[in-house]
Amino acid sequence: MSELEPRRYVVRTYGCQMNEHDSERIAGLLEDDGLVRAESEADADVVVLNTCCIRENADNKLYGNLGHLKTWKGKKDGRQIVVSGCLAQKDQDLVAKKAGHVDVVMGTHNVHRAAELLEASKTSDAPITEILEAAVIDDHAMFPSALPARREKSYNSWVTIQIGCDNNCAFCIVPAVRGEEISRPYADIVAEVAQLAADGVTEVTLLGQNVNSYGRDLQIAARQAGDDEAKLRPLFADLLRDVGSVEGIRRVRFTSPHPKDMRPETFAAMADTAAVCEHLHYPLQSGSDRVLALMHRGYTAERYLEKLVEARRVVPDLAVSTDIIVGFPGETEADFEGTLEVAAAAEYDYAYTFLFSPRPGTEAADMEADFVDPATAGERFERLRIVVERAAIRKHEARVGRVEEVLVEGPSKKDPKVISGRTRQNKLVHFESPVAMRVGSYATIEVTSAAPHHLIGEFVEQIAEPSHKVRIPVASL
Repeated sequence: MSELEPRRYVVRTYGCQMNEHDSERIAGLLEDDGLVRAESEADADVVVLNTCCIRENADNKLYGNLGHLKTWKGKKDGRQIVVSGCLAQKDQDLVAKKAGHVDVVMGTHNVHRAAELLEASKTSDAPITEILEAAVIDDHAMFPSALPARREKSYNSWVTIQIGCDNNCAFCIVPAVRGEEISRPYADIVAEVAQLAADGVTEVTLLGQNVNSYGRDLQIAARQAGDDEAKLRPLFADLLRDVGSVEGIRRVRFTSPHPKDMRPETFAAMADTAAVCEHLHYPLQSGSDRVLALMHRGYTAERYLEKLVEARRVVPDLAVSTDIIVGFPGETEADFEGTLEVAAAAEYDYAYTFLFSPRPGTEAADMEADFVDPATAGERFERLRIVVERAAIRKHEARVGRVEEVLVEGPSKKDPKVISGRTRQNKLVHFESPVAMRVGSYATIEVTSAAPHHLIGEFVEQIAEPSHKVRIPVASL
């Protein structure tokens, strides 16, 4: 590589949407520092592994990848490896000890320091390990949305409104690695959305670990500071309305809310604000009150369903998705039957179902004496899948014959002649078009058939002149 040729980087992301958003910011910081994106590790000078400690076998996957990267690094002078994210936050010393060829180990609050740490590592003989707590950095640096980004898609964007979590769910490591719940200033969020709209973004997703409790800490702090006008009321509904009112924003989504903090004001804001999509991700985790108590979830199955009924009453044509854990420690057959009953009553449009896997550092990981036999858990998982898919196909079949608005995402992964788009209810639709379509444009389609995980449709018309430059050639349609 000549002295004038820029260094290249690759960011590999594992885990949740928050990690994906952090990766966009890391990429943005590296590009601000003069690096350019590489298509693969073979072409890269820097590889960033942005880790997760929630997904199963996350640590084994990390060390397996780092083993391969040791060979990669040795093939060319100047190559560097960064490990960031939740697993780095939790196990920083272990990562540095087990993989001495890593150059930088940085945690969830160090995103703003990515380029600086990478540069500092050039003169270090050992991995640079820097793990900050939220309390020691300023508000601007804490929020990934306050940093430059290299977005994967030009037409939509994550917008972080909150970091950390004040809940203590027995299965979750997030509070330990992301810290306490901290809300971003209200005006900063609305201003960022306005700037994104000016840049051509039409869809935003408001992102937080417990997104619908947004602003609770801001109001408490204002009251403690003597602001008697600061009413202790939900701010999230107000935020939905104000973000949805930004000119140019056609779709607003949010993830992930917590059922215990789901309030009528949020349902009203969803119904009243045209840009807010008719989709609610509403995590159940278990349908057994006993297991929910062991999980420290803060609601009962009955209360959960009551709020779901209210949401569907207020928000027309609402699609609902969920998360469910099968085989939580101590789950009995009766407990699992409760989950099946709630899943059947909820009639989810789709569900993310997981077999329980212990995460070191969580309360549930210490319940080893009560772990459910893997064969039993697997059999329950299959029974739950049948119930969930039965509801999903009914929901999809009910949409056949309807005309839906879709946001074009690009060619189908399986067939480049087919376009994939997404409805306001977050349903994937595959269709062919007689005209060239741009990624990020909008069209209407008529739904012609249904499957458990997607819809098939026919093109009706293009309903918005796209402003983005990525084109699906008409010859490929």
